[in-house]
Amino acid sequence: MGEPRYDFSREEIQAIYDLPITTLVYLAQSVHRRYYAPDEIQMSTLLSIKTGGCKENCAYCPQSAHHATNVAAHGLLPVDDIVAAAREARDNGSSRFCMGAAWRNPPKKGPQFEKVLEAVREVRKLGLEVCTTLGMLDEEQAQQLAEAGVYAYNHNLDTSPEYYGDIISTRVYQDRLNTLDNVRKAGMTVCCGGIVGMGETKNDRVGLLHQLNQLCPHPESVPVNLLVKIEGTPLANEKDIDIFEMVRTVATACIIMPTSRVRLSAGRTQMSDEAQALCFMAGASSIFTGDKLLTTPNPGEDRDRSLLQRLGLKPVEAGSPEREHTSCGKGDGVACQAAP
Repeated sequence: MGEPRYDFSREEIQAIYDLPITTLVYLAQSVHRRYYAPDEIQMSTLLSIKTGGCKENCAYCPQSAHHATNVAAHGLLPVDDIVAAAREARDNGSSRFCMGAAWRNPPKKGPQFEKVLEAVREVRKLGLEVCTTLGMLDEEQAQQLAEAGVYAYNHNLDTSPEYYGDIISTRVYQDRLNTLDNVRKAGMTVCCGGIVGMGETKNDRVGLLHQLNQLCPHPESVPVNLLVKIEGTPLANEKDIDIFEMVRTVATACIIMPTSRVRLSAGRTQMSDEAQALCFMAGASSIFTGDKLLTTPNPGEDRDRSLLQRLGLKPVEAGSPEREHTSCGKGDGVACQAAP
């Protein structure tokens, strides 16, 4: 293990996922150390630059116009406000600044998308990696974002292809794959992962990991989110998942996509410090800082700083680029399965 492969079968991934937890975490940490410093955590900050009113009906999302939640909608933030937030994030130790907008897809033409491009250019001047998550992109929009300086584009697959329709019905799985394809063609890196705890089965978590493993090249970033249950969404009363399923998902992702940075993302407020530490041992090497993750609660900088200090870990310095992707030898399509 440790070399990128694109041909893991579901059965192989299942076998890894089901290993004794001590063996699984040991293997994941061993693989992780081949590509990343074991004592460094990459710090990212995510800002909602346009909140609420999204036309999608994602069952987990409080920003969906289909759900009656307490999220206060607002239009696109002024560029100066975005840049000020990015500067503060950098000064607090973040090396990546992510901008999220609650769109099904960004407006194709007009002042709103131009304002996003301007914000990207200004944030890039601060020496930060710029990430955006704006919904589905066509080829032209992806190219414009890349030219403005976007380093990474986030577009999660969320869950397995089989369970996807139970969570979202306003778009299909292939729509997400098409956006990832446009991102790759434009030369941006890919940030793509999913959510656990949405009522999916273990087979669905394995199915998500299998789908991510087939992306060619593997995503440079793989965020693993724990469902944050928000009143007013269809998943508000979903049963809590065993936290060891989160650890297993993180560890398996690290093993089957060894060059990807696995990101411990939403849901950390529901995790104990010990659970987060176990995820770091299992190969997670990035967190999002700040009091909010878009509109959901997140541990603040003080708590994160204290946790890292207690664990003897340190932030990746701003200006240290993420690992560039390596071609799988099958081109840069998103559904490229290598031959056995």
